[in-house]
Amino acid sequence: MKLITYNVNGIRAAFTKDFLGWLKTADPDIICIQESKAGNDQIDIESLEKIGYHSYWHSAVRKGYSGVGIASKTKPNHVEYGCGIESYDNEGRIIRADFDGFSVISVYVPSASNIERLDFKMQFCHDFLEYIKNLKKEIPNLIISGDFNICHQAIDIHNPVGLKNTSGFLPMEREWMTNFIEECELIDSFRLFNNEPDNYTWWSYRQNSRANNKGWRLDYNFASYTLKDKLSRAVILKEAVHSDHCPALLEFHL
Repeated sequence: MKLITYNVNGIRAAFTKDFLGWLKTADPDIICIQESKAGNDQIDIESLEKIGYHSYWHSAVRKGYSGVGIASKTKPNHVEYGCGIESYDNEGRIIRADFDGFSVISVYVPSASNIERLDFKMQFCHDFLEYIKNLKKEIPNLIISGDFNICHQAIDIHNPVGLKNTSGFLPMEREWMTNFIEECELIDSFRLFNNEPDNYTWWSYRQNSRANNKGWRLDYNFASYTLKDKLSRAVILKEAVHSDHCPALLEFHL
């Protein structure tokens, strides 16, 4: 199976940049979307259905903000919208689809580019870790895909020294991700297959950052350790240019 995670920075804008054509070519079995920035009535669900996808969307209460989705060729057994915490669910940050033998979560961790949101981001991270730990008691085989707005290690960011005091690479954020991986018994699937530097999934629109590959790896496909032997490939699809992010692919078999 092929699974892709993609922060599209606006699904409607992505559709105007031939997102559907790209999706047909990429041909994932499942795609997790973040930052849809649209209500369900604003998303061209019919066009997705025409190319073979059932799609499910958890939008923010605030218009044009946040939002996550999952589109799948196989209809899920169940879709869970949100995590039951109102402040996060109002922002459309978590959606889960349950399939035979495994479940997939699309998550959009809050950004703290506005530093006043750092406390909210860290509270979300703390609560999300607990949510996943509890969920794994019920669903051991989880794939957690999304934009975490955190670079975990120095290898994941183009200027680790200069950016060490910038949100997205703060020591407390990086420490949380280490704890998240360890306590929830997860695998960072990309690093299972690739330990090379200069692999990023987000670039600022400023200073020609993408052309110069001055990037950050913010987008992850985490998999339960129980799935390790079933993971076969993980790559970053940097040629996709619908967004300031690019997609990350995980291939696995069950």
